[in-house]
Amino acid sequence: MPKISDIQETPNPNAVKFILKEPVSHGTSHSFKSAEDAEDNVLAKSIFLVGDVVSVFYMDKMITVEKTDEADWDEVLPVLAVPIRAAESVAAGNGNAATAVGGAIAAAVSDDPVIAEINELLDDRIRPYLASDGGWLEVIGLEENVLKIRYEGACGSCPSSLTGTLMAIENMIRDEIDERIEVVAI
Repeated sequence: MPKISDIQETPNPNAVKFILKEPVSHGTSHSFKSAEDAEDNVLAKSIFLVGDVVSVFYMDKMITVEKTDEADWDEVLPVLAVPIRAAESVAAGNGNAATAVGGAIAAAVSDDPVIAEINELLDDRIRPYLASDGGWLEVIGLEENVLKIRYEGACGSCPSSLTGTLMAIENMIRDEIDERIEVVAI
């Protein structure tokens, strides 16, 4: 059972980041936008059952939970702590270590050298900052100079992700990789 080491605010006022003492995944990100999405995931499902939860994102020793606008953190945080403390760490083998599905995996293992270069740039200069704010970014694919990305965790509904951060990522990729690439968040 992972113990909660810290609870941190994020730039998104409706999201908090739980820092754990034990990992709940090994380097794989898991993002759930609804209780239905989380039906087959024990950890995410238990968090959605608390109520007032809009999304759940977890990776390694971090869980980010986004609440509804109406919910109050003073009421929600103590209740959220219960399923988070009850979760098994991956060291104990909880079955939650399945990787994300869809285009993100294909992009991550792509033979395309441009996607590999983009992922390396994001790993070095963008993802650590997003993770420190309780979020993440997945490359979905590159088609005809359009790079599709998906924000996860606290970044998924944060207005600054869809404006300033997106523009900064596009500018960095254009400056350092290919000036023709347009970046869109899906």
